[in-house]
Amino acid sequence: MRALVTGASGFIGARLLPALQAAGWEVRAYVHRTPLAPASGVFSFSGDILDEGALAAAMAGADAVFHLAAAVGSAVTDHRAFHAVNVEGTRAVLRAARAARIGRVVHFSSIGVLGAVRDNDTADEDYPPVPRTPYDRTKLAAEEAAREAAAAGLDVVILRPGWVYGPGDRRTFKFFRAVCRRRAALIAGARGRQTPVYIDDLVSGVLLAAARGRPGAVYHLAGDEVLDAAEMTRLAAEACGVAPPRLRLPLALARPAAGILEKAFALAGREAPFNRGKLAFFTDSKAMSSQRAQTELGFAPQKDFRAGVRQAIAWYRENGWL
Repeated sequence: MRALVTGASGFIGARLLPALQAAGWEVRAYVHRTPLAPASGVFSFSGDILDEGALAAAMAGADAVFHLAAAVGSAVTDHRAFHAVNVEGTRAVLRAARAARIGRVVHFSSIGVLGAVRDNDTADEDYPPVPRTPYDRTKLAAEEAAREAAAAGLDVVILRPGWVYGPGDRRTFKFFRAVCRRRAALIAGARGRQTPVYIDDLVSGVLLAAARGRPGAVYHLAGDEVLDAAEMTRLAAEACGVAPPRLRLPLALARPAAGILEKAFALAGREAPFNRGKLAFFTDSKAMSSQRAQTELGFAPQKDFRAGVRQAIAWYRENGWL
């Protein structure tokens, strides 16, 4: 069996490659600007996600495609790039997959398509989506393209990961670094909740979805815990061996400050240390249920956040990140 992974140089993609190999797959990687780290037995293709000729070459003879390539939610990303990569890029992948007669496409979406889950709710896959950011809106549009392709006969499974973290992740590292260096603060009155998933648990779920997922189905892949930002911060501080932050910024001040910093740093082409995206971690709940994946796929996350964050912090220290 041959698999092509788009976005293979990202955190999840890079961890998926060896897992596929260990499961017996012959693995190909499709990358854009970021080269793939040397990996034994992985053949790398380089190209734009909109280049259907390059996609066709990469998919020739493949049995499955894992589509992870995306423009992510950085504050300095041109909003037009979100649509070009996340929507039109997904459509290009789906067209190329149909032309190549790919047996299964595993499409990675985002829990952000739901927007902010209401207080005390835990969202399943049928929860009404209300995306709030350009990134989230384009990820929902990409989901709709995947559903259309499934209705037209292409075997597509859609995945929405939870708050993914683990050794080597640069996105969540910013949060852990702030906590470990005692530069973190909480937001008073913020009630956002997250559903963390350790990278190894996520990758296990991806392999199960590829093998057992229903064509056209959406699956949430997250851990069993729903934690608010204060509890996640406390557990991260515990893993770092420092006291949790006592400073609590008023939400009424944090909102305008995030917007001002975001715009100011964007003028310099940089991501602000505190912006609306980072504020959303505290304010926008992403509480999700993975019951469908557990029932239909046999998904069983093994690592709780306390154990997972200890392992991640240990890796960051051993590798000189902290």
